[in-house]
Amino acid sequence: MKRREFLNCLRGAGLLALAPNLAAAVGSTPYQRLLILVELKGGNDGLNTVVPYADPDYYALRPRIGIKREEVLPISERLGFHPSLQALLPLWQAKELAVVQGVGYPNPNLSHFRSIEIWDTASKSDEYLQQGWLARSFVRTPPPSAFAADAVVVGSQDMGPFVGGRRVVVLSNPEQFGRLARLAEGGGAMGGGALAHIQRVEADIRQAAAKLNTTGPAFAFSTEFPRTGFGATVKTACQVAGSGAEVAALRLTLAGFDTHQNQPGTHGNLLKELAEGLSALRSALIELKLWDRTLVMTYAEFGRRPKENQSNGTDHGTANVHFAMGGAVRGGVYGESPNLARLDASGNMEFNVDYRRLYATVLDRWWRLESRDALGTRFAPLDFLA
Repeated sequence: MKRREFLNCLRGAGLLALAPNLAAAVGSTPYQRLLILVELKGGNDGLNTVVPYADPDYYALRPRIGIKREEVLPISERLGFHPSLQALLPLWQAKELAVVQGVGYPNPNLSHFRSIEIWDTASKSDEYLQQGWLARSFVRTPPPSAFAADAVVVGSQDMGPFVGGRRVVVLSNPEQFGRLARLAEGGGAMGGGALAHIQRVEADIRQAAAKLNTTGPAFAFSTEFPRTGFGATVKTACQVAGSGAEVAALRLTLAGFDTHQNQPGTHGNLLKELAEGLSALRSALIELKLWDRTLVMTYAEFGRRPKENQSNGTDHGTANVHFAMGGAVRGGVYGESPNLARLDASGNMEFNVDYRRLYATVLDRWWRLESRDALGTRFAPLDFLA
């Protein structure tokens, strides 16, 4: 396959963003513990995800779309899961699922584009950064060059927290990626200077493609993956994890959470898809003997407004609920439920957990890195990891 055809195929398919790895291989690395981020694109409604069913203000604000008390799956005397999250109950009962309440940041921006940019770059609301928070971390402490890539993005072409990174693979079409890997085999070195630089990039591409070839012989999972879009995304991520090609992080995406109208049915279906996908993810990682060294964490650009709108939906809001799960997670509820009787002037909730505390937990507790280097200042980690 000619070089130009190979690179054009990659660009056209949106499969790969990869630059040469400048890091030397290291004997030991904090990245032996895997991070899997799950973006709930559009802004998930935290109040109908983890329901404050004992709070009368919740039902006053949501007389039509509130989850009925008798339908809630209780996890405490005051909180319960949306009934569509049934598949997450085994994780909760095993104390492998942490619920983090009231997550947000000062002076929130309610634009989809800007708010997710804030989350991806770990910036202040009035600060504009070019690199994602994980890209910065990988620059300061690079994953080993023997890894197939620093990170893999599945189910989206958006680089998210890896934007500006060196070695990031985007698997938007795993089958086509596998075909390109086979077609790219056998390329040799030619020339020098700029041409040699291009060839080194191509060599890295071929190496990553070969290692992450999810269409070839793969681990034979007994896990049954849901036949949904997110189920397919989870399956691809598990094939990457089971390929033997190491990476530091994966990011998965489930879209559709911008529920301005007719929320109950749409949101229930999305949460069911999420819960069943995460349950399958756990099962497959247990099969791979990776569950105890994998941290799964959800995030979204923002939550939803507490008061339902006139279209049976919710508008862009602030403080939100997120999940962290894994064999090493200390299950439980972290953070405080926002006070629904004390909303701000826009009718939104006040946050009580800065979102960068989630990132500090990943960096300080999961990977044992110095989070200040990537986040610019120190944020206290949460206690769902030792």
